[in-house]
Amino acid sequence: MKSRIPDYAKDLKLNLGSVIGNSDLPAQQLWGTVLSTAIASRSAIVLRELEPEAKANLSPEAYTAAKAAAAVMAMNNVFYRTRHLLSDHEYGNLRAGLRMNVIGNPGVDKVDFEFWSFAVSAINGCGMCLDSHEQVLRKAGVEREVIQEAFKIASVVQAVAATLDAEAALAE
Repeated sequence: MKSRIPDYAKDLKLNLGSVIGNSDLPAQQLWGTVLSTAIASRSAIVLRELEPEAKANLSPEAYTAAKAAAAVMAMNNVFYRTRHLLSDHEYGNLRAGLRMNVIGNPGVDKVDFEFWSFAVSAINGCGMCLDSHEQVLRKAGVEREVIQEAFKIASVVQAVAATLDAEAALAE
């Protein structure tokens, strides 16, 4: 995928190599983050490029859980971001009424699932979800520097997605 990144975005190429290739995260955290953020980027190009390596580095359970994190957070990020942005705060007192069972039983270590959910929330821009997942991670003993890795990966994957999708559109 790096060869597809244009010269004007050389920083993205370098950062992609750095956040994935030089990461100190455990393989499951890293590749679950890569897969979930590739899905959240909404870029078919990026997803097709990153998914095979993610699948090769994840157990079947982790692979499914990373996809589940992207799916449930696609819903939750819209719902909770909207609640937060509405000036009528009474919406916060209403029952959500949305199923989110996978959060309680993701099939993998809860910290990994929270990490992936946090990274997806960074792409989707939900401050409430970011705060919620960050607090769970911090309570579990995850250091800020490790949590920052999640949003570094998210930011680079999103930037690569935007760049490659723009180049594909311009080439049509």
